[in-house]
Amino acid sequence: MKKLLLMFLALLTVMVGNAAGRRINIMDLPPFERAVIIIKKYETLHDSRRHWPYLGYGHRKLPGEKYFKGYRMGKKEADALLRKDLRKFIAIFKELPPDDALLLGVLSYNIGPGAVKKSSVYRKLKSGNRNIYKSYTSHCRYKGRFHRQLHERRMVEFAALFVR
Repeated sequence: MKKLLLMFLALLTVMVGNAAGRRINIMDLPPFERAVIIIKKYETLHDSRRHWPYLGYGHRKLPGEKYFKGYRMGKKEADALLRKDLRKFIAIFKELPPDDALLLGVLSYNIGPGAVKKSSVYRKLKSGNRNIYKSYTSHCRYKGRFHRQLHERRMVEFAALFVR
């Protein structure tokens, strides 16, 4: 397991560009910004014509929202919506330390807060058990089958947001 974590920490040293055009290490960013970058990488910008009811970076349209099938969302609007959703999911876990709430918020963004509240990851963190690697990375199934990219995503999230 240590070997895998080291490999993914090396993966996370991938440089990202900032507004000034300089390249910076993702691990130099605040945890919330790391989470946003990871979600954008794995969700990509959804086209509401093809992915309806999902738009932006994986946002699911909620009742009463202005969005409609075919709505063209720009990157700035999608980024703002992602940040709003992520803050909402993090707030659900406010009884936990901020870093744990962020990790569970990121997981909620992908699998939903209801599933996270029922998960062993949540129960372990709530009880103070920090040994969550296997539980966290087990959330990598799509339509009941193992999904390699979801497993990779969980390992990247774990390495960037949990391992210190």
